[in-house]
Amino acid sequence: MKNKNSKFLSLVLRHKPNTIKIKLDENGWVPVDELLAQLKKHNREMSMKDLRDIVMFNDKKRFTFNEDETRIRANQGHSVKVDLQLKATRPPMKLYHGTVQKAIDVILKEGMRKMNRHAVHLSKDVPTAINVGNRRGNAILLEINSGHMHADGYKFFESKNGVWLIDEIPAKYIKLKE
Repeated sequence: MKNKNSKFLSLVLRHKPNTIKIKLDENGWVPVDELLAQLKKHNREMSMKDLRDIVMFNDKKRFTFNEDETRIRANQGHSVKVDLQLKATRPPMKLYHGTVQKAIDVILKEGMRKMNRHAVHLSKDVPTAINVGNRRGNAILLEINSGHMHADGYKFFESKNGVWLIDEIPAKYIKLKE
């Protein structure tokens, strides 16, 4: 049930808040009491303990509370416009992205763009990138020369849960990781 609740929270806090008639503020936050009330009205009732468990134990650490736990938001992955107020930071020299075979030719030719998401998501380690890629089939691992990109003026952002975010990655910075 927790996984089902977590997936539903991802839907409403990252993509379709109107599903339960909530409104995210410009930074992606929603008042917890409003979220809980609307979940109940839409037959998706959760308790504050359920929310705390999801925030604390979700394997991807997708959500966070503000300091006094009166507001909640997704850490990244939005397809709705939000400003997560992340500061540009120096990335590790290499970052990784897991994808599937059908995307490889286009990525290696044209690079990666955020498409309908807030940003391209990158992992700091190989196992995480492979896990992400495996969600859509057999993962193909890409290595991103993030150190060179940063030196060339590209801005990287790290979300609270350790996912690295960038608007685009030109093909020249991408290579297949064997």
